[in-house]
This record gives sequence, C-alpha cells and structure tokens, in this order.
Amino acid sequence: MAAYMVILAEVPDPAAFRDYAVAAGELVAEFGGEYIVRGAQDTECLEGDWPDETKCVISRWPSMEAARAFWNSDAYAEVRKLRLGKATVRVRLMEGL
Repeated sequence: MAAYMVILAEVPDPAAFRDYAVAAGELVAEFGGEYIVRGAQDTECLEGDWPDETKCVISRWPSMEAARAFWNSDAYAEVRKLRLGKATVRVRLMEGL
C-alpha cells in the first residue's frame, strides 16, 4: 500500500537551502519515492493558520517500509546535514488508502 511523506517547512533563505533540496530529490528517486507537491508557488489557505511562508512537500512511496528505508538510511543522514540551520521542518509519514 502506498505511503505519503508530508513535510511542512519554513525556509528563510531558499538559496542556502538549494544544495539540500537537490541532493534530497535525487535520493528520494533512488529509494523509489516521487514528489507530488514540492514547494508549490500557487497556494491558498482555506482554513486555519498556515502562513504563506510555510512550504509543503509531499512525496509518494511504494510502502511505509520504502519511505522508512529512505529516512533511516546512511545516505539520507548525510544529506540531512545540508539543511541543518537552514530550515525548520515538520515531517509526517502516513499510509495511503
């Protein structure tokens, strides 16, 4: 069953964040994930408190296990270092229908 990783991120300096975004994107593909939403520019908050500065990234994975393999891999641990101090993120992994 498919799984989805949803990331909400505040990125004060997108240029400084770029190296992480590129490296993470390549690794997501290597582990079988694909982006559905990646920092869309055209957004609208319909309810609640969701500042325009908060970006959303959604990736689809073949399974929860595949997403966890990516997230817990040594390769991603190295890539994650590229975003330290450059973004505040919240990440949730969920099973699809």
